[in-house]
Amino acid sequence: MHELALAVNILEIATEEAQAAAAGVIRRIVVEVGQLAGVENEALAFCFELARNDTPAAEAVLEIVTVDARGRCSACDRVQAVGLSVTGCDECGGGLEIVEGRELRVRSIDVD
Repeated sequence: MHELALAVNILEIATEEAQAAAAGVIRRIVVEVGQLAGVENEALAFCFELARNDTPAAEAVLEIVTVDARGRCSACDRVQAVGLSVTGCDECGGGLEIVEGRELRVRSIDVD
C-alpha cells in the first residue's frame, strides 16, 4: 500500500514547513490528487490518520482535492476532459497529451 508512504511524505513536508514558520501545531493539510495519479483517496485518508500520531499534525485534518484529468490535442490544441483510458480528441480525433490529472502535491498547510 503506497498510500502509507505518501501519507508519511505529506506529513514530513508539512512538518518541515511548520518548523520553518516557527509553528507548533498543524491544523489542516490540503493536498491535490489527480485522477490519474494512481492514488486511492480513501486509503490515503486512512493512512494519514494512522501516520499523524505523535507528530505536530496529530489533530490535523487532511483535505483531499481531486484534480480532473485533462488532455490537450496535439492537432487542434483543444483541451478536454479525459477518462481513465485516454482516447483521441473529441473534436478532430488527434492524439491527446495529458496536461492535468497526474498531480500529487501539498497545496496548503494551516498552522498555529
